[in-house]
Amino acid sequence: MTDEWKDSLKEVGKYKWLIPQREGMRVKGIIYADKKLLKSICQDKAPQQVINVAALPGIVKYSLAMPDIHWGYGFCIGGVAAMDYETGVISPGGIGYDINCGVRLIRTNLVQKDIQHKLSDLIFALFNNIPSGVGFTGRIKLNKQEVSKVLQKGAEWVVARGMGEQADIEHTENNGCMQSADAGKVSQRALERGREQLGTLGAGNHFLEIQVVDQIYESALARNFGLEEGQIVIMIHTGSRGLGYQVCDDYLRVMNEAVRKYGISLPDRQLACAPLKSPEGMNYFQAMSAAANYAWANRQCITHWTRETFQRVLGLSMGDLGMELVYDVAHNIGKIEEHIVDGKKKKLCIHRKGATRALPAGHQDLPDVYKEVGQPVLIPGTMGTHSFVLVGTQTAMEQTWGSTCHGSGRVMSRTQALKQVSGYKLQQQLAEKGIVVKARKIKTLAEEAPLAYKDVDAVVNVCHQAGISKKVARLTPLGVIKG
Repeated sequence: MTDEWKDSLKEVGKYKWLIPQREGMRVKGIIYADKKLLKSICQDKAPQQVINVAALPGIVKYSLAMPDIHWGYGFCIGGVAAMDYETGVISPGGIGYDINCGVRLIRTNLVQKDIQHKLSDLIFALFNNIPSGVGFTGRIKLNKQEVSKVLQKGAEWVVARGMGEQADIEHTENNGCMQSADAGKVSQRALERGREQLGTLGAGNHFLEIQVVDQIYESALARNFGLEEGQIVIMIHTGSRGLGYQVCDDYLRVMNEAVRKYGISLPDRQLACAPLKSPEGMNYFQAMSAAANYAWANRQCITHWTRETFQRVLGLSMGDLGMELVYDVAHNIGKIEEHIVDGKKKKLCIHRKGATRALPAGHQDLPDVYKEVGQPVLIPGTMGTHSFVLVGTQTAMEQTWGSTCHGSGRVMSRTQALKQVSGYKLQQQLAEKGIVVKARKIKTLAEEAPLAYKDVDAVVNVCHQAGISKKVARLTPLGVIKG
């Protein structure tokens, strides 16, 4: 398949572009974008990956891309695809190396004036209290048997050890645990990598950020989420660390063999896959679920230490701080879900890679507190730019398998960013805006500079205008720690 799609992209709805079905494609492709974003998306050639995914056996209806789409391994980042549970495949490239890379948001009873004089102290204390960076180990040292328990229990394992509360579980996607997990399907090498990384932030685009709610779009929804203008919130973005990476790497080798075994024809070898109901497919799904549980446990540990740090630095009780979890969402994950297809309920395996669930009011998978309003959707920006809280919609259920964007999406590689940005200058520019930044390596700041990413306001606006999620609140950074 070539990039002939450049001449055939057709606008078919509000911020919605069609790639017509052609030879090799089992379904059509759909990209959500405005015209400006579409230009950079086409330069990235990520639409070719949308086309490639459309060739996978068992794909249902369409191959989708959110407005933060950019080139990834096999699937584009920002890609969503539904596979028929009976006849479809599962592909590690459709979930990603950082399994359950995700975001959680913590509300507080604080306003900006409550922390302004202590902001630097908070950032430096958080940096010292929460290990971050490539290869960094955490404060929790586990043996392989204990890692296996984390893989089975997820966030519940952490809360059971006094590091959180039951409300944290209830405000986490899947209650912080995929019951399909089987630690026995995870390699010894992956278990070893997970022994010392629980409760670590990682590097790259992962971060912990202190933010202020600077704009409310839907006041009733914001109140239901526990948010109000001027309020301090904390956003945590990290995933399954080396364990999740190893699970993906291990099963890509398995899938390469499975492609030959089952006679699967692929336009790109990075789409290596296996029939979902095959031994190889189910083993991967169970291992991926286990890695997802590790990620939820990881974010729960960081949440606990964040609360401890705020208590210590500000000298306030938890009652005064009011540090309650709003929600935790996964970005890179595969889920078995039921959706309406051609008027009938159908069991599907939804691949979301760099995409977030956006469930509407009334959905059975929502916690009781959000049943009447819909799911909080958390969209992080980049250093110095806004982040957003949105809400899931019925339109998303009808058009995108209940999915929306996950962030701003890169437009520049890390290597390119390093050539164009000075980490020291960026740190100074952010300081001039009143944003305190602490990073393990100064080059990380350059790699993650705002100019390396799409405009998150534009990405969120596309999702809002297309109706696949709706804006509730905007958040502005005050301080950030990175690996």
